[in-house]
Amino acid sequence: MKLALTIAGSDSGGGAGIQADLKTFSAHGVFGMSVITSITAQNTMGVLGIEDVSPDMVYLQMRAIFEDLYPDAVKIGMVSNEEIIKTIAKGLKEYGVEKVVLDPVMIAKSGDPLLKPEAMKALKEELLPLSLVVTPNLMEAKELTGMEIKNISDMKEAAKKILSLGAKVVLVKGGHLEGEAVDVFYDGVEFYEIKAERINTKNTHGTGCTFSSAIAANLALGYDLLEAVKRAKRYITGAIKNSLSIGHGVGPTNHFWNVEFKE
Repeated sequence: MKLALTIAGSDSGGGAGIQADLKTFSAHGVFGMSVITSITAQNTMGVLGIEDVSPDMVYLQMRAIFEDLYPDAVKIGMVSNEEIIKTIAKGLKEYGVEKVVLDPVMIAKSGDPLLKPEAMKALKEELLPLSLVVTPNLMEAKELTGMEIKNISDMKEAAKKILSLGAKVVLVKGGHLEGEAVDVFYDGVEFYEIKAERINTKNTHGTGCTFSSAIAANLALGYDLLEAVKRAKRYITGAIKNSLSIGHGVGPTNHFWNVEFKE
């Protein structure tokens, strides 16, 4: 069995963060493991509180995984402060990790901030260069580049700028634009537009986490990066189409829409 690791924050509501990642790994038949960076008190309506795990404990979790259960791919999500970011970078270098999917989580679906402003510089300098692919949405791409992004042409320009920060491949997600859900994949040589139908639902909590962990799962299964992204795009589209109307706010995607459960 292939193994995948998520390094991210915990979502007590179960729709995003490591809970979403582990469900996504399982839905792909991949054994999931986790390094928890932060604990959030959160539900479909918002974030009530955040408590970061100590950098020493983050490192010990990484050591426990890499010295016994070496993952075939790693997804990085919420890393809220500079010390944790530097600790993760240290661990990735120490254990020679190559297949890293970086989801630069900055803001929760509810609008609550998940990345401290002073940590942005460390994210750019420490984690971007260690990642195989970085997967910002439009708001995150704006924060990384300082530019307004209103169309696919802007997405391509943002991808170029993010690549210049040290990323190997950039996937700018266009879920917040009108029309088809188009993501721009840029490897420094060619652009690929990865398209899917837009699903009309408010239940999109955890889509970014789920998409990036689906990419990691497919990388762990041995697909090349572009194919892993295409497969992950099909998976997240189905998860949104079959999303769950639970809670009183923004409901989660359905991570197991593609799995048949026997009675």
